[in-house]
Amino acid sequence: MTKFSELGLNKGTLATLEGLGYENPTEIQEKAIPVLIDSDKDFVGLAQTGTGKTAAFLLPLEEKLDPTSKKIQTLILSPTRELANQIYGEFEKLFPRTKIKAEVVCGGVSYDRQIGAIKRKKPQVIIGTPGRVIDLMNQGLLRFDETKFLILDEADEMLNMGFLEDVQLVLENIKNDRNIWMFSATMPREIKSLIKNEFSEPITVSSSTESSAKKSIEQR
Repeated sequence: MTKFSELGLNKGTLATLEGLGYENPTEIQEKAIPVLIDSDKDFVGLAQTGTGKTAAFLLPLEEKLDPTSKKIQTLILSPTRELANQIYGEFEKLFPRTKIKAEVVCGGVSYDRQIGAIKRKKPQVIIGTPGRVIDLMNQGLLRFDETKFLILDEADEMLNMGFLEDVQLVLENIKNDRNIWMFSATMPREIKSLIKNEFSEPITVSSSTESSAKKSIEQR
């Protein structure tokens, strides 16, 4: 069975994982992490919720980001504020000692509080929902001129919720030399079109693992 120590992660990250009791990666983590660490290509990961995909894209980020920079280097888009907060919680758990900072921007929280946190913390990672990210972007409060990574989590859910145009608008504002990492449970026509139009020769990996939530549901 594969261990996290075989995936190319640094010693600090491995020590944190060991402290959390994580020894063996899930299927999507095993397939995605080495690719995302070693490659500078765009990426598509097919995986259901509950298969460990959040760690699959968060763990490689520490290998990629510059902790000394005060610019936004990564934007993670999520379809819901609940998922955005889950991603932030996972970030805090996986990187307790890192100098890389993250901040959540989403609806349901006051603008002033989020703007104050961005100005105070100067985070390298923004985790947000499309609508609030665009609002703050249009006000000039979020600048993505040095953003290297755009991560689209649960892309098919963003499509289902009507956020496809918002995602495209964000992509238009991050035209610098950046990589797109997308995770989606399904590949509807619109997602395939987005990949064709916006991605550059992406590497695709897929997980056959069912979500842990799905396994625990008994159908009658």
